[in-house]
Amino acid sequence: MQTPFIPSDDTTHQIAHHIEQILRLMGENAEREGLVKTPTRVGEAMPFLTQGYQQNAEDISRGALFEEDYRQMGVVKDIPFYSLCEHHMLPFFGKAHVAYIPNGKITGLSKIARVVDVFTRRLQVQ
Repeated sequence: MQTPFIPSDDTTHQIAHHIEQILRLMGENAEREGLVKTPTRVGEAMPFLTQGYQQNAEDISRGALFEEDYRQMGVVKDIPFYSLCEHHMLPFFGKAHVAYIPNGKITGLSKIARVVDVFTRRLQVQ
């Protein structure tokens, strides 16, 4: 099983520093009560929202491949996903549908949902 991506303190700090600078460029007071912890929160959130860059879909899918003489298409529908648009880094969400032809091997349905998560936790074109 793949371990989740845990950002280094340096990564979190660098993201927080840049978010603070963005707030200042927007004309905001980064020290005001409602914003003072925002850069740190964003610094901690971004590695989670983009953890797909640290994961390998092949490793996940290989963990549940089984030999099976089954030839009908496998379908998993309505897999919820959450992602960030690569053009504006704004969130979007939806449902994914995945179909595959087994060709002698089948995979666990939960692995398909995990592979979808790997790719949607990266910046995407909507």
